[in-house]
Amino acid sequence: MIGAQHVLSILRHAGKKTLEHKRTPMLATVSGVVTTKPALIAYVDRTIPQFEIITTKSFQVKYNPGNREPIICEMEIGSFGNSVGLRNCGMDEALDEITLLRKKGIRALLNVSISGSSAEDFILLAIAFHEVADILELNFSCPHAAAGYGSSIGCDPSITAMYVKAIKEALPACKALIFPKLTPNVDDIGLIARSAIEAGADGLVAINTVGPVIHKEHHSGKPILQNALGGKGGKSGRWVLQDALRSVARIREAVGPDIPIIGMGGVSTGSDIVAMLEHGADVVGIGSAFGKVMQKHWADYTADLVDDAQHILNGGTDPQNASNWYNATLSMSYEPHKVIDMVMHDNDTAIITLDGAKPFEAGQFVFLWIPGVGEKPFSIAIDDPLTFVVKRKGAFTDALLDLKTGDDIYVRGLYGAAVETPVTKHAVLIAGGTGVAVLPALARSLYEKKTDIDMFIGTSAIVGEEKKGILEEHLEHYGTVTVIADDGIVARVLQHVSLSFKPIDSTAVYIVGPEKFMAKAAHLARKAGIGEKNILLSMELSTMCGIGMCGECVCGERLTCQWGTFVSYDYLEREAPHLL
Repeated sequence: MIGAQHVLSILRHAGKKTLEHKRTPMLATVSGVVTTKPALIAYVDRTIPQFEIITTKSFQVKYNPGNREPIICEMEIGSFGNSVGLRNCGMDEALDEITLLRKKGIRALLNVSISGSSAEDFILLAIAFHEVADILELNFSCPHAAAGYGSSIGCDPSITAMYVKAIKEALPACKALIFPKLTPNVDDIGLIARSAIEAGADGLVAINTVGPVIHKEHHSGKPILQNALGGKGGKSGRWVLQDALRSVARIREAVGPDIPIIGMGGVSTGSDIVAMLEHGADVVGIGSAFGKVMQKHWADYTADLVDDAQHILNGGTDPQNASNWYNATLSMSYEPHKVIDMVMHDNDTAIITLDGAKPFEAGQFVFLWIPGVGEKPFSIAIDDPLTFVVKRKGAFTDALLDLKTGDDIYVRGLYGAAVETPVTKHAVLIAGGTGVAVLPALARSLYEKKTDIDMFIGTSAIVGEEKKGILEEHLEHYGTVTVIADDGIVARVLQHVSLSFKPIDSTAVYIVGPEKFMAKAAHLARKAGIGEKNILLSMELSTMCGIGMCGECVCGERLTCQWGTFVSYDYLEREAPHLL
C-alpha cells in the first residue's frame, strides 16, 4: 500500500492527462467480474499489467449465498442480464483472504468493494478493510434497510450524504480512499455525486447496472433469471455503454475537474475506452467484456484494448485488434429439447434422454434449465440421443426427476474444453456415482487412440447379473468394466483398482467423482508409482455462468468452464493443493 494521498494524486486528472499527453489509459477491473476470488486477483495482478486497479466483489458483513441459478443471461451479443444477489463469503473470511494476498504482495492498487443495508454495516466493513485496501468502493445500489427508507441508498442525495458522512466520522483516520459506486437508475446522477463529494467522498465510481428489467428467453417466453423479483435483473455489457457515458459526463459536470472518477459500463473496445475518458473518466473499468473472451486470452485482449485506444489517441482510427479475441456470437443461448425417455436406476438416480444430439468431448459440459425452477451444469453421458445421468441432490434435481416424457427442457453450452490425454498404452478410468457420465466420451477418445482401457465404477446401488451398472453396456464396447457396489463402505471400488496400475510406466489414470473420492484415488495412484502428469482428475467445481464471469469454478488460477474439467495431479499439487 502506498498511502491514500499518494493514490489520490495518481488518480486525480489521470484521464485528462491521458487525453492531453496521449499516455497509456489507466484500467480497472470491476466488482463482480473477473477478479472475484483471491486466486483470480493474483492471476490478473501477475498477468495483466494494464489493470492498475483491481476491484474485489462486493463483501457484506455476513455470508450471502446470493440468488439461485440462472444468475446471468446474455440477451444480445455482449449484453447481459444479471441477478447474482451479492453472493459473497462475508467480511471475516474476505478479510483473511485479502490480508494473505497483501502479505504475498499485490502490484496493482486494490479496490475493495463493500455492501450494506445500513450505515452501521458500512462502518463495520470500512473498519475491517481500510488497512488492506487502497480504495473502499461503497456499493450504493443496495436496498436501504433503515426505518423510513425503501429505496436504494444511492437513489437519494440526502441518504447518500448521510452514509458517506457516517463512515468518515466513524473512521477519521481511514487509510483508504472512499469511492461510492453510483447507480444510474436516478433522475439526476449528478446531484447524487455532488452530495457524496460534499459529504467527504474522495472519488466516485459509475455506473452500476441499469434496471432491473425482466429478461425473457426467446423460445419459451419465460423469465430466465431466478430470484424473488420475478426474474428481474440488472443490465450490463454493451447495451449500457451510452447510459454509462451520459452518467459519467453528468457526474464530471456536477463535481468539477478535480474529483477522480472510475468510469465503467459496456466498455469492450479501444474506442469505448477513449469515449469514457472523453466523457470525464480518469480510470476506465472493464468487466462484462471478459465474459466474451477465453481466460487464456485475457492478457492478449487487454493489451490490444490499450494499444487500440493508444492508436486512437495518437490520431488514428480504431484498429480493432482486440476484437480478434472477442467472441462475436451468443455464449449463453438456450436450445429447446423434449424428454423422450427417463429410466430410474434406483430411487434417486435416473438416466434422462432428450431428443436431438450434441457432439462433445470429455471435459466439456452443458447447463440444463427448467423455467421457473433454475439451472445446473451437467456432463453429457451420450451425445446422440442427448443423455444425462442425474442423481437427486436438491430442488433442481428433484424437478428434473419429476419430468415426464414429452416435457420441455432447455440446454445451453458447450462449455469447457476437451481433455488432453497423455499418450500411454494403458488407461485406468475410475468413477464414483454419477461421475460415470463422463466415462463414455473419455473411453471413446482413448479407444480411438488404440489405448487398452480398464474401467472401475463405484455405485451405491445394488448391482448383479440381473441389474447392470449405469451405462455399463455402453462402456463395455471400449474396454473392461468393473462395477462395485459400496455395500456400506464408502469408495469401496478403490479397493479393487490398484492391481490395474501395472505397468506403471505406460499407464494413465483418469478419475471422476466427488472431490474426496478423487483425492483418495489419486493418492493411491501416486503410491503405486503413476506419474503426476499421468493422473487426471475431473474437477467439476461449482459454476454458475459457464463463460468466465462469476469465477466460481476457479481451480488454482484456471477457470474450468474455460479450460475444461480435467486437471492433472501435478497442477493441483502446485496450484490448488487443498483439493488433494
